[in-house]
Amino acid sequence: MRYFLAILSIATATLCSSLEPAAAMTRVPPGNRHVEQPPIPGASVRRTRAGKTTFDDKYEKIRDLLATDEQLRSKIRETARAYGIDPIHIAGALVGEHTYNVDAYDRLQSYYVKAAAYAGNSFQFAYDGEKVDDFVSRPEFSSCASLHDSYRLWTCRETVWDTEFRGKSVGGKQYPNNRFSAVFFQPFFAGQTFGLGQVNPLTALKLSDLVHQRSGIEPLDVNDAAAVYDAIMDPDKSLAFVGAAIRQSIDDYKSIAGMDISSNPGITATLYNLGNTLQRAQALAARNRSGGNALPEENYYGWLINDKLEELKALF
Repeated sequence: MRYFLAILSIATATLCSSLEPAAAMTRVPPGNRHVEQPPIPGASVRRTRAGKTTFDDKYEKIRDLLATDEQLRSKIRETARAYGIDPIHIAGALVGEHTYNVDAYDRLQSYYVKAAAYAGNSFQFAYDGEKVDDFVSRPEFSSCASLHDSYRLWTCRETVWDTEFRGKSVGGKQYPNNRFSAVFFQPFFAGQTFGLGQVNPLTALKLSDLVHQRSGIEPLDVNDAAAVYDAIMDPDKSLAFVGAAIRQSIDDYKSIAGMDISSNPGITATLYNLGNTLQRAQALAARNRSGGNALPEENYYGWLINDKLEELKALF
């Protein structure tokens, strides 16, 4: 009973705080708050070194793809219109991913080819033989049952994972001290990333309703893992999830923290990189309610986007 009341309290607080109107809106100004780039994670450094390349080379490769592929730029502009954002926000997310996480292909067509390689594959989202749909039917998740919006539903489930299962023994079974998305949503191997926008399957499930509303893509079903992978790997669909992630981060910071981040692509890129924008907006709002006047800050990933902003904006 105590865990049920605790989780109900968490879910209710999450939902209510996300709907609280901000007392006053603060516009986050353009540019970097940090004079020098924040430290780049060691994993990114090691991946880049293993590929016998450099961050500068990887940045130039994705920048050149954007500069030379009008089809891709057109898709970015179209997606940006659908989500009411400046195309530079989508470009920033793509540049950050392909500079620090993966290498860009030479042309958009290569992303279609890779997506086709996954078509028809049979796999499911599960951990140690338990499908995620069965897992989230456990009583620990009952506080999420009334949430029908995909964003709040899967955010609630992720919160329950973190508080009740992550790194704990439940019912005699030990669960990994790792993210919900890494444990249940990577059927190939840990660290696998997907598509043009490198969208996480759990993120796609969260954004499913918004993408259906704005882009007309059919809602995703957690029991149809192949369809989820198709959505995040096919460039005709995956850009919608990039746009939706950025739209959601802007809305979260407006409605929860009273911050308009739409004029700072480095901040939206940072949030695209980090994820969990609802919780981050809540943490910033709580900090400022205690007498602070903090603004969101860019990380290494967002810092690059602001640093290269004029060069990237010139492409659109």
